Amino acid sequence: MKTVDTGSFLTLHYRLAGPDGADVINTFGAKPATLSLGEGQLAPAMEALLLGLSAGRRETFHLEPGAAFGARRPELVQRVARTLLQQLGPEDAGFEIGDVVQFPRPDGEPGFAGVVREAADDWLLFDFNHPLAGQRVTFEVELIEVM
Repeated sequence: MKTVDTGSFLTLHYRLAGPDGADVINTFGAKPATLSLGEGQLAPAMEALLLGLSAGRRETFHLEPGAAFGARRPELVQRVARTLLQQLGPEDAGFEIGDVVQFPRPDGEPGFAGVVREAADDWLLFDFNHPLAGQRVTFEVELIEVM
């Protein structure tokens, strides 16, 4: 039976849950996901857990805080001037606490997203950490096919 290796193309169901046990992603009961291992579709720590598994396996993994999406990095929490935000997007854009804002790279391609944590008249505080950075996560997987 073929096992998962770097570069394998997989069909699987998976569930990712945060520290409170609430689902972040859950494909069980829906259409399974397909992905190519090593292409960055899953966090590297989660991909590593799949290596060596074969079709038909169902496993649940508990990843320690920071193992899946890295540690929280305080330097990724930054103030951004509203004038800069107006240059990057529509002038009348409103921002609320909790909004996710996509910032472009200099070449215009989507670059990174930040969550609005605080707002003042002339700036917004964005958190550019992954929402699950520094958190314990549960990764449940059922491998359907390994190609």
